[in-house]
Amino acid sequence: MKIQKEIIDFEEGKSFKLFSPSLKNCFYWHYHPETELVYVEASNGIRHVGKDISKFTDHDLLLIGSNVPHLNFDYGIQTECRQLVLQMQEEFTQNLTAMAEFSAVKELLDRSCLGLSFFGATKETVVQKLRIMESQNPFEAVMSLIEILQILAHSEEVKVLNQEDTRVQWFMNDKIRMGTIYHYIDEHYDKKPDVNEIARIIGLSTPAFCRYFKKQTDMTFTGFVNNYRINQAKISLLKGNSVTEACFQAGFESLSYFNKLFKQHMEQTPSEFRKEHMRR
Repeated sequence: MKIQKEIIDFEEGKSFKLFSPSLKNCFYWHYHPETELVYVEASNGIRHVGKDISKFTDHDLLLIGSNVPHLNFDYGIQTECRQLVLQMQEEFTQNLTAMAEFSAVKELLDRSCLGLSFFGATKETVVQKLRIMESQNPFEAVMSLIEILQILAHSEEVKVLNQEDTRVQWFMNDKIRMGTIYHYIDEHYDKKPDVNEIARIIGLSTPAFCRYFKKQTDMTFTGFVNNYRINQAKISLLKGNSVTEACFQAGFESLSYFNKLFKQHMEQTPSEFRKEHMRR
């Protein structure tokens, strides 16, 4: 369940890569600095981008920003599935958005840290262009990519998956302290994270730590830990574990409290969530 940093290799002289990976039997929860456009050709499946876990039907087209954690979209799909993935180098997107003519594209890429799912005519048009790109020469393909980004930038056929920035760096606004805090929570969420202990580790009094943490995350330490546990429980349920297993693996000591908190976060019980996402 640990987030893995994916290292992406590009061909020499290429600013992006377009390929069709297949990781059906692999649970790959990862992130990378490159911006990614993904088309998942499947009758149904699950998208997990940042904190959002939701289902899709009749294929999906997603734009995922730099360093946003996400699960491979073909995970667990038992029916026929094909992915078409386009990954853009950081330097390419930075150079593109530095030009005034691409202000709309810059805004699109800035919003992509939330995870964007496109539908309707936008999806159909972009998928058609992606398929054409597979057989184009490098210059033609770059022109097609710029055109695709322009189409997405001006489209209103889009669903925003997260309401807040979920990039990995979000946890490290203060690189030393927040990095230490996040590491502590990641190591102790299934045990008993102690606000007094982490305050001591980073050299603050407990009241000062609580003020600092609330300012950085807009959440209390307990609220953040519970949110983290719920996300871990969702991942556990997606992997086929029972509600009881997911509850205790995530560090909750009471099944009734877990069910109550899960419903507050997800507006459905863990059993309903599991049943919905395992029905494939």
